[in-house]
Amino acid sequence: MPVTRFAPSPTGFLHIGHALSALFARDAAGSGGRFLLRLEDIDRTRCRPEFADAIEQDLAWLGLTWERPVRVQSRHFADYALVLDGLAQRGLVYPCFCTRSALADSAAAPHGLGPIYPGTCRHLSPDERADRIAAGVPHALRLDLARALAETGPLTWRDLDRGTISARPELLGDVVLARKDCPTSYHLSVTWDDALQGIDLVTRGEDLFEATHIHRLLQALLDLPVPVWRHHRLLLDAEGKRFAKRDKAPTLRAMRESGRSAGEVRALAGF
Repeated sequence: MPVTRFAPSPTGFLHIGHALSALFARDAAGSGGRFLLRLEDIDRTRCRPEFADAIEQDLAWLGLTWERPVRVQSRHFADYALVLDGLAQRGLVYPCFCTRSALADSAAAPHGLGPIYPGTCRHLSPDERADRIAAGVPHALRLDLARALAETGPLTWRDLDRGTISARPELLGDVVLARKDCPTSYHLSVTWDDALQGIDLVTRGEDLFEATHIHRLLQALLDLPVPVWRHHRLLLDAEGKRFAKRDKAPTLRAMRESGRSAGEVRALAGF
């Protein structure tokens, strides 16, 4: 039976879009499957313990139950560092000294689906890299996509609604796998954790469809099992924009305090 998960980031209170995602994942697991909760709190500047607590409270109010213990990513930075080091030893990672502002991607989505990196630092010599690192120049670590694809060759993945998809990681380019202020990235940690936790059906929103291309590549590089995916629709506000924390979408907590029942909220999410 399927093993699914809901994996929010505790950077704010859950909103109706999160309710859809959590309920979708639990339904996909079915009566005999397993449903896990994971807290993706690698952004230590925005994640808060009170939001982590609120996530569990809101999910319980919706009537959801999940297996314990809950995996909290910030407790496993050393694990991700070992994975990253293995890729680096194979020449699949390189340091990038470009600032976010220089790349004009500071407004990119937290999952890294922003402008494709132009490769500015990809061709620096080993001596140039070593000199900049020794001088203390801040840097991120990026995946060398060309080398990675040379190792894996063509790849495919399967979406339950769309069938077999040809992986196109070039849509995301040389993604960041770690930064000075965060020793892992969404792409690296989610791929590793899904395999570690035995997730064989990854459910998430349509906004993360493209991310699957790079996750399939990382699975191949790390010799990880390959799940199947299913991407759900997004709930949109009156202006046609998806609900998001940064836009102050109405939270589940506010709905509860206003007198809405859990059943009403589930119905609003389509369940």
